[in-house]
Amino acid sequence: MSRRYFAAAVSSLDPEAVNAEYNIMVIGVPNVGKSSLINSLRRLHLKKGKATAVGGEPGVTKAVLTRIQVCETPLVYLLDTPGVLPPKLVSVETGMKLALCGAIRDHLVGEDIMADYLLYVLNRQQQFGYMERYGLPEASDNIRHVLKYVALTLGKTQKVKVLTGTGNVNMMVLNYSAAAYEFLRAFRAGHLGRVTLD
Repeated sequence: MSRRYFAAAVSSLDPEAVNAEYNIMVIGVPNVGKSSLINSLRRLHLKKGKATAVGGEPGVTKAVLTRIQVCETPLVYLLDTPGVLPPKLVSVETGMKLALCGAIRDHLVGEDIMADYLLYVLNRQQQFGYMERYGLPEASDNIRHVLKYVALTLGKTQKVKVLTGTGNVNMMVLNYSAAAYEFLRAFRAGHLGRVTLD
């Protein structure tokens, strides 16, 4: 619900009703901006600061806590809710799209799997911004190859201990997990181009 629609909805409420008080519950999938909307409406109508915590990953709002006043005339309170998803997703692809948007926590799906699906989507839509961003000479369907360039470009390495016949040796290797995480972050920040998942 945008501010314009909220203003229209509030203006349609009966301001003449004695002691009129409206309680509205804000419901939606995780990580779509429910708390941000409430804070924005509060700032717009009451000129007051943030009333509810926001974050870049799902699960910041854990329970329906309290009513938050967002308007005085008429008196309107909003209830922030945790994100809700259907108990069963229609398909694996729907789940992957939700995960890429941050509605499902990354570790529940696996950042490497999500990065592979993202690469598939980018290539299918001919969105090759990742090539320029990470210095790939050509488009690739191989996520390991792409993550190698991501890791090299961003300096994502890790120290590993290698057991040899003469003793332990520490080596620096590319950190593919960190590269997958950064690839997802770049997508979510819009650095890989305008991409629609539906």
